Amino acid sequence: MSGGANLPEGGKARRVYLLLRDALQNGAYVAGASLPGEQRLAETYSVSRATVRRALDALAADGMVDKRTGSGSTVRAPANAASTVSADFSTLIPQLTLMGQSTTARLLSFAYGPAPEGVASAMGLPGGERVQTAVRVRLFDGKPLSYLTTYVPESIARNYTEADLATTPLYRLLERSGVKVDTAHQSVTATLASPDVAEALDVSAGSPLLSLRRVVRDKDGRGVEYLWALYLADVFRLEMNLSRVAQGSERHWAPVIGGRANGETTIQ
Repeated sequence: MSGGANLPEGGKARRVYLLLRDALQNGAYVAGASLPGEQRLAETYSVSRATVRRALDALAADGMVDKRTGSGSTVRAPANAASTVSADFSTLIPQLTLMGQSTTARLLSFAYGPAPEGVASAMGLPGGERVQTAVRVRLFDGKPLSYLTTYVPESIARNYTEADLATTPLYRLLERSGVKVDTAHQSVTATLASPDVAEALDVSAGSPLLSLRRVVRDKDGRGVEYLWALYLADVFRLEMNLSRVAQGSERHWAPVIGGRANGETTIQ
């Protein structure tokens, strides 16, 4: 999938395009699956079928779906190489810092089933491997802050209950299950709120969010958790100190790390 630059005309069509593009990139629909029909999508996003059609045309132009008359739209397999531009902050370890008051979590769903294709691939799980999927909304000062979806291999997750997860941080439950968390890889991108996420976060569909994805591994390199966190854009801030450094005859900005540096992701 290209991630595309074929934005359709019209604000509503662009919003639907971006929401569907995010759903495709996030693995909501696997390659070869059919998207809901135009009428269903129009009802989901409260727009006309003509608007949905323009959004689907743009996705097809981006190579993300195949459109066939009478057959609807089918999801294409993602391209091997990602088209996003990324900065290398591999030595910077962001930390979530809560300012003033602690957060609480509300558990929305808790179930077991096969891992989504993208999740299984990222965690290094065999196809069809069963995971526990939990969806929570985290509250800060009584207001929705983030929408969290976690995937944990069933062999680990069976060591705690739905009630445990509703009251205890997941990392504590993993440790209690004997997991020795060792490393993690995470990325942060911009996205838009889908209707269900918007309802949970009490914002309008299409509102800007920051999407954080993290794969956590144990000391043997096995994937033990996949986190997809969606944060309200106005309560998430990335801070770091930078230093002007030389590389040959060129100079550029680089994060200052260790005793000389400070880098953190702050919820305010």
